[in-house]
Amino acid sequence: MRPTLIAGLAAILTVSSAAAEEVTLRAVSAFAEGTEFSKNFERFVEKVNADGKGLIKINYIGGPRAVPPFEVGNAVRTRVVDMANVTGAFYTNLMPEADGFKLNGKPMSEQRKNGTWEYMNQLHSQKLNSQYLARQFHNVPFHIYLNKKIDKIDFTGLKIRVTPVYRDVVEALGGAPITTAPGEVYTALERGVVDGYGWPITGIFDLGWEKVTKYRMEPPFYSVEVNVLVNLDALEGLDSEKEAVIKAERERQAAAGIQALDFGAAASQAFLARAYDVAWQSVIKRAPESGPKLRQLAGN
Repeated sequence: MRPTLIAGLAAILTVSSAAAEEVTLRAVSAFAEGTEFSKNFERFVEKVNADGKGLIKINYIGGPRAVPPFEVGNAVRTRVVDMANVTGAFYTNLMPEADGFKLNGKPMSEQRKNGTWEYMNQLHSQKLNSQYLARQFHNVPFHIYLNKKIDKIDFTGLKIRVTPVYRDVVEALGGAPITTAPGEVYTALERGVVDGYGWPITGIFDLGWEKVTKYRMEPPFYSVEVNVLVNLDALEGLDSEKEAVIKAERERQAAAGIQALDFGAAASQAFLARAYDVAWQSVIKRAPESGPKLRQLAGN
């Protein structure tokens, strides 16, 4: 994360640094410590603590062992914690519109210019009592990973581990969705409880899932979003190269024996159109007033 984010936290202290005692914020991650989707946040915590010494400190209490992933959104809302590293998919129970974040692949610079960031902050303020401080990762796609080879894009008869990110498209293509936290996926695959799972192109090696994964379905779809949220009450107390990473991860998966199932341009295009359409339909059904605006802003 950029130094301006750190500067912003320090700049909004409501008391002067000369007179203030060091403010401590409790923070958690919805992902396991040290893994792909926690690393950026952990570096941010380290830098804040180094640059803000005497003024602000983030007490990072850890990942899912501290707060279960699907409870992180409510923990921020109720100020059980002050700050969280979490994907919107884990708090759709409080904010159904969050399921639309994966459908917006526009860079944050553009989202700030066109009003998306401001609108998303309004929603977070109203429904999660939080400030939407930052989005991490840009155009890092998701895939469906399988242990059973398929000859067409059809999940009929398959049990697929999902979060809200993939549920609609798995159901639309005939699969049986099974919702689990990331920490339960390895065992579910090992025991045959599920035949596959949804996950981004990056991060499976951190979790050891390459040992229990045989196939990665093409094409990639949607876009990873991992957010930094800060409780509004806590705020009141305060005055890449991704293409290279994605290429390397594909090569690493191939070396581990994970085969790409590519069904060609026409099938891929049809899948992507279906995946986005069913997901937006679900968002709009659950959030009919704000969902259409999110889709318009996302442009798909």
